[in-house]
Amino acid sequence: MDRKQCIVKLFVQPSRGLVDENFIILVQKDLPGYQLTVHALHKCEDGHSWEAFGHYISNAIGTVNVSEDPSLGGTYSGVEQMGLLWSLRPVPGSKPGLRLRKMNVQIPMEVTISVYQGHQTEGFMDQVPLASVVVERWYMAPGVSRIPITEDGLTATLFLPPGPGPFPGLLDLWGGGGQLVEYRASLLASHGIASLALDYLTPKITMETRKMVDLQYFEKAYKILEQHPQVHGSSIGMLGLSLGTSITLKMAAYSEVMKLRCAVCISGSHVQPVDGSMEDILKHFNKNADRTRVSEENEFIWRDLLLPVPSDLAFKVDMGRLKCPLLVVVGEDDQNWPASESAMDMKEMMEQAGNSHLLTVLSYPNAGHLIEPPYTPHARASLFRSMATREKMMALWGGETAAHSLAQEDAWRKLLVFLRENLYSGTNPGTPSLSHL
Repeated sequence: MDRKQCIVKLFVQPSRGLVDENFIILVQKDLPGYQLTVHALHKCEDGHSWEAFGHYISNAIGTVNVSEDPSLGGTYSGVEQMGLLWSLRPVPGSKPGLRLRKMNVQIPMEVTISVYQGHQTEGFMDQVPLASVVVERWYMAPGVSRIPITEDGLTATLFLPPGPGPFPGLLDLWGGGGQLVEYRASLLASHGIASLALDYLTPKITMETRKMVDLQYFEKAYKILEQHPQVHGSSIGMLGLSLGTSITLKMAAYSEVMKLRCAVCISGSHVQPVDGSMEDILKHFNKNADRTRVSEENEFIWRDLLLPVPSDLAFKVDMGRLKCPLLVVVGEDDQNWPASESAMDMKEMMEQAGNSHLLTVLSYPNAGHLIEPPYTPHARASLFRSMATREKMMALWGGETAAHSLAQEDAWRKLLVFLRENLYSGTNPGTPSLSHL
């Protein structure tokens, strides 16, 4: 058969879906035993372009099924159904230190899936693909509401699932980079949990007064959730990543206002001055700044700043005080925080206190610090602006791409189960679908 007479067809299903939803990519009507490259291209909101690709050989009937057939090379290898998302990387020539993060959750992440002849590794933009399809990946399911919150001096966004509720609630905290980060909270709302994304390092009140928020700031955010008519006030949890873990553990153990049903801590530590303010916590971290290491690539490694884990209870959360279930997620190659050492110490403390039945630890070999929702491209290192100096530097987060991506997928699935079990009192909510978008 003449190659020119062979019309390649490309199918991606679903073409619209949540970012944590798998899709099927099928290439049909190609020649048997033919070399193909399946390529993904995404232009993110900051204007930078990202790509991923796999090398395939069509089967006896001229078909490639990315869900079943192995990639023989490219940005990922083997049978990887979602490899075209999790292995996305900046296109050649991009500036170093980029990290792919969704800024506007009200619009989809658009990805162009294309098929090219042969096993290509570069120059995709200079070629005409055999076939292309644009797919949409959403963080907000149909019917999810996005509500900015400014009362009580808060800088936050509440995401409510579709329907009248009441829904269980979750307070969602990110880490030391500051800003209002909404994509995880919007995705959690798409799974039935009213989620409040909270900016606590760079909120409007801090920008105006130049003073860091106090711990009552988090209690105010909790009250917003507790008193909302569409939130089940006695079924609220808290989720923190990195520095957000420090706040989550402090509030879970010591706050008399916040009665959490459960807590999730990702890539963080319980080490901090227990009686300290938000500002004291950061000062405690920075007092050991001389322990900062720098890699051969001039990337900053901060994991030693909180090591060794202290024995003095004045400098770590008393885990024996914890009364709610706790899920701890750890990347064993975390180069930013001593998450593994902290998790081991937390476990020992809870065993001694007799409340270790409340603790679940998920520990992932070769995973780094930034354990995010599934299929988020792995950033081993990226530019980071220091809250103390406002200086931009390259931070080493750690992790190997394939192992880290597998950890994100597994941790997210187990995180959703954990939240449902503890916030829904054993009931399993249905998950909204985007099939009718």
